[in-house]
Amino acid sequence: MSFKDLKLSKPLLRAVAEAGYDNPTLVQEKTIPLILDKKDVIVSAQTGTGKTAAFALPILQSLLDKQDAPKKGKTIKALIVSPTRELAIQIEDNFKTYCKHTNLRTTVVFGGASLEPQKDTLKKGVDILIATPGRLLDLHKQDLVNLDYVETLVLDEADLMLDMGFIDDVRKIERLCTKEKQILLFSATIPHKVEQLANSILTTPERVEVAQNSSTSKNVAQLLYFVPKKSKIELCLHLLRNTIKGNIIIFRRTKYGVDKLEKTLLNNDYKVDSIHGDKSQTGRQDALNRFKTGEVNILIATDVAARGIDINDLDAVVNFDLPNVPETYVHRIGRTARAGNTGMAYSLCSADERSYLKTIQQLIQIQLDVIEDHPYPLDPKAEPIIHKSKKTGSKHRKGRKSEASKKKKKRWY
Repeated sequence: MSFKDLKLSKPLLRAVAEAGYDNPTLVQEKTIPLILDKKDVIVSAQTGTGKTAAFALPILQSLLDKQDAPKKGKTIKALIVSPTRELAIQIEDNFKTYCKHTNLRTTVVFGGASLEPQKDTLKKGVDILIATPGRLLDLHKQDLVNLDYVETLVLDEADLMLDMGFIDDVRKIERLCTKEKQILLFSATIPHKVEQLANSILTTPERVEVAQNSSTSKNVAQLLYFVPKKSKIELCLHLLRNTIKGNIIIFRRTKYGVDKLEKTLLNNDYKVDSIHGDKSQTGRQDALNRFKTGEVNILIATDVAARGIDINDLDAVVNFDLPNVPETYVHRIGRTARAGNTGMAYSLCSADERSYLKTIQQLIQIQLDVIEDHPYPLDPKAEPIIHKSKKTGSKHRKGRKSEASKKKKKRWY
C-alpha cells in the first residue's frame, strides 16, 4: 500500500515524500482510514511505529477538505494533548513537516516556558493546537484558548498521561471541548485505567493494536550480564571501552542514579549528557539536541523523561538498572533497531534484580543471552544485599526518627 491509496491530498503527499517516506507503516495503514471516517479510535502502538503521522495526516486531510477560512479567522479545530513538553514539541515538528505546503497553522504550548510568545501566537489564530495539560488549562482559564470549535481531540501517550497524574485534567479538557468531537486515544499499552478512561469518553471506538506489548524486535540482540551491584559502574565503563560503540542510551531508575553515572562518565572523558524530571525544560531540550546532532554520543535517562522521544540511528540501549515494570523493558529496547535496522540491548542484573529479570523474560517469552566472560561476574549464590546499620549500642535507642531528620532526607525518585 502507498500513501496515495489512503486518499491523502497532493500537498500532504508531497510533504510525506519530501520527508523520505514511501509507504505507510502498519499503524498508519490501519488507523488513517478510520480517522478519515470520523470514528473514535483507540490505538495501542509502541514508540517508533509512526503513530504521530497516523493521526497527524488524517487530521490535516480533514481540515484541508473543509478549508475555506482565511488565516485571520482561524479557530482551534484539532487539539492534541501530550503528557510532556518534549513530546509536545516533537508532535508539532511532525505537523509542521506535513502541513508545510498548506496554509494550515499549528502551534505548541507547554509549561516551563514564557507565556507571552504562546499568547501572541494564539491570538493570531491557529487550526491545530498541541499542548501539555497544565499549560492548556492555564491558558483556558485566562480566556486565551477557545475549545468550542474542536472537532478532533487526540490524547497521546495516554498511559503515561495517567501515570503522571493527569487524569482529572484530561477529563476536564474533554468536557471543555464540543460534545460532537471525534476522540483519538493513543497509548503504548492499554492498562485498566486507560481502558476505564476510554470507556467513559469515547463513543463505540474502533481498536487498532500494532504488535503485542510483550513483543521485542527480532532485530535486537539482547545480552545479559550478571554483576554485583557495587561493580555495575566498573562493568559499564569496561563495556563502553571494549564492546558498546555508536549512539547509546543508558537507562537508570532514578534521577540520582542518572546524575551519579553522568559524573563518572564525564570524569572518564566520555561525551555524555542526561535527561530527567528535575532538569529544566531548556536543559532537557539542549541535552536532546546535543545527542541528536552528535555533539554527545551517550544519553543517560530515566524512563519518564525519555518516554516517546524520537531518536533515530540509535545503536545500543543499556539497561544499567533493570526496570521493575516488565513492559518498560520492551519500551526501552524498542528504541534501537527501528526501521528495519539491527540494534543491541545490554542489561546489567544484580542479585536484587533477579525477580525483575524473571518477570521480563516471562513477558517477552525469551531467555536473554547471558555473557559470562567479563571482569565482574556475580556469584550465582549471591543473595540480594540488605543494608543493615553498623551502629551498635543501647537497644532502647531504636525509636522513631525525629521530625528534623525526616525533613533532611532526600527522595531520589
